Amino acid sequence: MGKNLHQQRRGRGTNAFRKPPNTFKADVTFGSIKTESKITGEVMEFIDDPGHSAPLMKVIYEDNSETIFIAPEGIRVGSRIQEGAAADITLGSVLPLLKIPDGTPVYNIESLPGDGGKLARAAGNYATVVSHSADSVSLLLPSKRVMDMSPMCRAQIGVVAGGGADAQPILRAGKSHYMHHAINAPWPHHRGVKANPVDHPFGGKQHHKGASSMVSRNAPPGAKVGHIAARRVGRKKRN
Repeated sequence: MGKNLHQQRRGRGTNAFRKPPNTFKADVTFGSIKTESKITGEVMEFIDDPGHSAPLMKVIYEDNSETIFIAPEGIRVGSRIQEGAAADITLGSVLPLLKIPDGTPVYNIESLPGDGGKLARAAGNYATVVSHSADSVSLLLPSKRVMDMSPMCRAQIGVVAGGGADAQPILRAGKSHYMHHAINAPWPHHRGVKANPVDHPFGGKQHHKGASSMVSRNAPPGAKVGHIAARRVGRKKRN
């Protein structure tokens, strides 16, 4: 009998390929939606979490409640941030997009009001507030796409800290191993066309696929590589 393919083993979703959730230190999200007032907090410490590419910051508010946010560039221990619709435009503060002026860099943006922040959260990323209208706010996202958001979606002011970390050369394979191991990411990455036929559907054809790579959306995990449920393949015909 043959052996299961590597992508079949990963596709089963067992704990062998899943990072235990208790290895991550914090789930970064906004709290309940604040009223028109504001609340002030102080940055107490920074947290290095393997589940996030950016450093986190622990904030304690005036009412002694505490939360954890993604840290922006330029903030330090002892800095004060504000949260609420009436908050000032300061580094790391949390405001609805309605209150943020055009041209302001923002990060950790909600895609829907109250979802806790979904967009522009990776190290070095930020979006820019482009314009306001009566029922939406336009944002230039890190992907260069302009998206219209609800004015009540919240965001933090600034640029996510930790940018440029991926520009540093890795130098050693061991360092790359531990970087991927921290988040249970598959590494090293091998091209399927370099594999043997028993190890990958693209293998055994002298570094090219040798057959069509279109597969059904309902294909099993081992065969689900290549053009999955593609609408079309090949070059477009010129008129």
